Amino acid sequence: MGTTPLGSWNDGAAKRAIVDFVTAAAEEGSPGFVAPMDRVAVFDNDGTLWVEKPAPVQMAFVLGKLAARLESDPSLARERPYRAIADRDESYFRALNEQDPDAVASMVEAVGSAWEGTTLAQYEAEAARYLDSWRHERFGVPYSGLVYRPMLELFDHLRAHGWRLFVCSGGGRDFMRVICEDTWGLPRENVIGSAPEFAYRDGTLVRRAIPHGPVALGPGKPEDVLARTGRLPAFAAGNDDVDVELLSSARFALLVVHDDDVREYAYSDCAEQARAMAERSGWTTVSVKNDWNTVLTERPD
Repeated sequence: MGTTPLGSWNDGAAKRAIVDFVTAAAEEGSPGFVAPMDRVAVFDNDGTLWVEKPAPVQMAFVLGKLAARLESDPSLARERPYRAIADRDESYFRALNEQDPDAVASMVEAVGSAWEGTTLAQYEAEAARYLDSWRHERFGVPYSGLVYRPMLELFDHLRAHGWRLFVCSGGGRDFMRVICEDTWGLPRENVIGSAPEFAYRDGTLVRRAIPHGPVALGPGKPEDVLARTGRLPAFAAGNDDVDVELLSSARFALLVVHDDDVREYAYSDCAEQARAMAERSGWTTVSVKNDWNTVLTERPD
């Protein structure tokens, strides 16, 4: 098989399955050959490319914006998610953290209204200021240090074999685009996620309150990927139940299993369906504890 650039991956079934698939996909005449134009690989973000516990990186950015709106207009407390912010409703935030579709949909609607009428440059400036000051509460590292080194190596391995890479996440598309080029080495157009419509007003494009297309969770993920690329993925990676449809649409499915409470977090919430599907369907599972000899791109203090 030879050497591979997957240096942060321990030798084992997961690494062998990846290398064998990618190698066969590039060999014309091989039963596993994938035509160059069909070499589309799609990755979830939170929990697949970087740490999502105790809350996704974007969460405090969004909640801070909504809390400021609530303070200036207390009447918003009649609506979700403002009511949950006012009441400190932990059940709502738990559902949001677990990417419950109803909770996410209400948050997407609120986020759309919060930034309605702003330009893309204004939104990105806010996100950049937030990211510059943000540090993980447990590890003390910036967002860039939370990215999984093994997944960046997988990106490089796929690129070397002619794959085009995309990220598809229920998180905000425009938020991810602020970091995608420096953090993942992906062009902005290869980031798919929940996003608003834009409108051309007085010579400027501004955000609208209504979402553009389905929220990128569950069936919304392959729908959004197909709409953006004209293809379904041949390679897909995710980590929980809202990734099942995306993984099911791919020829090769990779499921990240969080089982390392020392170097990251050990949890199975909202991943039971995905893990059962992986066992039934023969997906490749990746144990953070056993398959990765290095986890984060920046060593915590």
